[in-house]
Amino acid sequence: MTRPSFVIAIAGGTGAGKTAVAREVKAAVGEPVTRLPLDNYYRDLSHLPFEERRSVNYDHPSAFEWDLLADHLDALLCGRAVEMPQYDFSVHNRREETVTVEPSEIVVVEGILALYEERVRDLVDLPVYVQTDADVRILRRIQRDVIERGRDLEGVMDQYLSTVKPMHEQFVEPTKRHADVIIPEGLNRSAVDLLIEKIHAELRASDEPTLEA
Repeated sequence: MTRPSFVIAIAGGTGAGKTAVAREVKAAVGEPVTRLPLDNYYRDLSHLPFEERRSVNYDHPSAFEWDLLADHLDALLCGRAVEMPQYDFSVHNRREETVTVEPSEIVVVEGILALYEERVRDLVDLPVYVQTDADVRILRRIQRDVIERGRDLEGVMDQYLSTVKPMHEQFVEPTKRHADVIIPEGLNRSAVDLLIEKIHAELRASDEPTLEA
């Protein structure tokens, strides 16, 4: 059976520009691209009260349901649709509704630890790491969490110093060694263009007829 999808994983620190790169890829390649944001695979914490959910370390690998993500990737590669969870940052938990994700030619897994879990890495064809200066990343994090997600500045800073920064150093940055492509300073135009050309080449290769003996 011909493998129906080409899987790209885009990892990197908080605020590095991973989502911007993933969106650039989708815009350039078009319809055949499916995005699986790693944030949607935070574990279901419905059994915990809100205050306990607030204190969970969401930058630690244990915060994610890796088996579900790997199962979904495996299903997409076999040509089957999946029901992807949706995450609500305002309540620190999954929403009740899911989104149906259909298999496509390109699947992009995007998140801080997209290159962490071995079972997921084994399903990835092109591992990418977005490397951006820490000062830029924290400013982007503040802007996102305060403006877009309605959190207070003090809480965002406390979270960054207590969990985000140490988890980045311990778990996120070391995954750079698994990357085949490193994109410097976030949305680096030249690097992103090379990544997009690589994807186009893969799509062209998949369209070429194969000769059978």
